[in-house]
Amino acid sequence: MLTTVAVEGYRSLRSLVLPLGPFTVVTGANGSGKSSLYRSLRLLAAASRDGAIAALAAEGGLSSTMWAGPENGTRAGFPTQGTTRSGPVALKLGFASDDLSYAIDFGLPQPSRTAFSLDPEIKTENIWSGQILRPGTLLTERHGPSVRVRTGDDWLRHELKLAPWSSVLSEVGDARAAPEVLALRETLRSWRFYDSLRTDADAEARQAHIGTRTPVLSASGSDLAAALQTIREIGVAAELDAAVDRAFPGSRVGVDAPDGRFAVSLTQPGLLRPLGAAELSDGTLRYLLWIAALLSPRPAPLLVLNEPETSLHPALLEPLGELIAAASKNSQLIVVSHSAPLIAALGRAGALVHELSKENGETRLVGQGLLDAPRWSWPSR
Repeated sequence: MLTTVAVEGYRSLRSLVLPLGPFTVVTGANGSGKSSLYRSLRLLAAASRDGAIAALAAEGGLSSTMWAGPENGTRAGFPTQGTTRSGPVALKLGFASDDLSYAIDFGLPQPSRTAFSLDPEIKTENIWSGQILRPGTLLTERHGPSVRVRTGDDWLRHELKLAPWSSVLSEVGDARAAPEVLALRETLRSWRFYDSLRTDADAEARQAHIGTRTPVLSASGSDLAAALQTIREIGVAAELDAAVDRAFPGSRVGVDAPDGRFAVSLTQPGLLRPLGAAELSDGTLRYLLWIAALLSPRPAPLLVLNEPETSLHPALLEPLGELIAAASKNSQLIVVSHSAPLIAALGRAGALVHELSKENGETRLVGQGLLDAPRWSWPSR
């Protein structure tokens, strides 16, 4: 289980060290940094597929995503910074867990003749055991192109010289020489994110598709019908029916599959025929998408939801909260939300609730003093 997530130098997250529980809710006003925290988690997961560099480049490169304020922030006691930086430009991401922990440091590329000038470079990566980084817990260390891995009481210098855009997580995978790299890579690749479930008129969830068994709903929700049918056949059919009934009393979701093409339908009291997916309101379809995501027969070790309340009627927030709370029994959950009713429902279900605020452009955790943050140390370059 993740116990801490740390971000430094990313957008409004100048220096944030956030404690996590099995079930964590992050809230705050618009512009407080919730989306930046969500994106930073996605960047961490992308590092396992060599996708973090591309994701940063798509946001405009390191210069567009890095913290734009003073190096030391604006807390009382820090001197006002002049125009010259005292340290290197860096965007750092990391997390601590009960098992393996990880940190990655992105910096500016070395001047060269290349068209890929928006690509930052990976300066350092570290993997260690347990939550606290110290010499005795370090397992894998990358500085520039060089990688070394611990083998018993000794260190082995890896023969592979990494390109500045390649992560150790995607390039080093020898199960014998570096088993922790392989284990961490598979862990990050199993993290699951939902933030762009489409419900507009052209959404794929409204269309019929060739279906196969789908234990995990796609990030776009395009395979909704197949995912619902999979839950009914190999998952928790009773919970599926109960979740629909709680939100829409007397209703039942169905899946039509003529010639292998799967399509969602909803039977409601008083209607002579089921409604097809194309006829459902955005809110109704979105709630069905959340049912498919949260009742997955293959729970993720970490499930991150970004503003699940979007386009839902207030009457659906209590049933949604029950679904999310039930999912937290099988997965570690991080929910980003600004819906007071949903946050209250999740809090009653035992969620740890964090509120973010922005002061002088910097995101901070409300109530966290300088000595209150979890113990965290960034690896040196």
